[in-house]
Amino acid sequence: MRLTAILFTLVLAMPALAAAQEWEEFVSIQDGFAVNFPGKPRVTEMKWQSQLRYELPARVYSAEKGAEKFTMTVVDYSSLEQLGNARWKQCPPGNAQCRDGGVSIGPGYWKQDERGAMTFAAAKYLKGPYKVSDYTWDWQDMVEGEQLQLDAADGRRVLVFITMHQRKLYILEASAPHHHPEPGLFQQSLGYVNEAGKRIRYTETIYSNSYHGLGVYPRPAFRVSGE
Repeated sequence: MRLTAILFTLVLAMPALAAAQEWEEFVSIQDGFAVNFPGKPRVTEMKWQSQLRYELPARVYSAEKGAEKFTMTVVDYSSLEQLGNARWKQCPPGNAQCRDGGVSIGPGYWKQDERGAMTFAAAKYLKGPYKVSDYTWDWQDMVEGEQLQLDAADGRRVLVFITMHQRKLYILEASAPHHHPEPGLFQQSLGYVNEAGKRIRYTETIYSNSYHGLGVYPRPAFRVSGE
């Protein structure tokens, strides 16, 4: 009887185990991140228009698990300084955005544009067809970001985490029907990798792209996984 009960318990647990095994870590050395996806994601190239209308290269990583959807948009801001300088040189007289701006703002206001990247991305959700149930400052793996919890018009629960590391903007969106468990595993699995694809983790303070990415302060000390 005891053996039968154990076998019955294992049979009941098998669907849950199979579902858990569908998740696997996906690493992008090119975009500097590691995150768990339900299977290998599709990758789509796109262009992202920043708040000050600079056009930047971006990629969208997406996957589904039944009715649950997971996307990660990565926008590369590393070309923004060059674009700001080019705009400044061609600016018409009197355009405030095209002033030199100095070391704190940058020609073409490029530094201000990058500092506001996370808030600009979050504003897209605040203006969208969602009801906002929570919006907070947060961090993931010792890198600061902004987190939103939303209710979509079609009855889906949407979790969003927006962060920025080494001048790349990351927008993680997970959505699921309300009767499903909260799809928080996606955001919680986010990590950052070096040029060898190994995870790094800051050890002294939380990383802020506005200060560390733009070189206002030196990058905080970090450890590399396996070293």
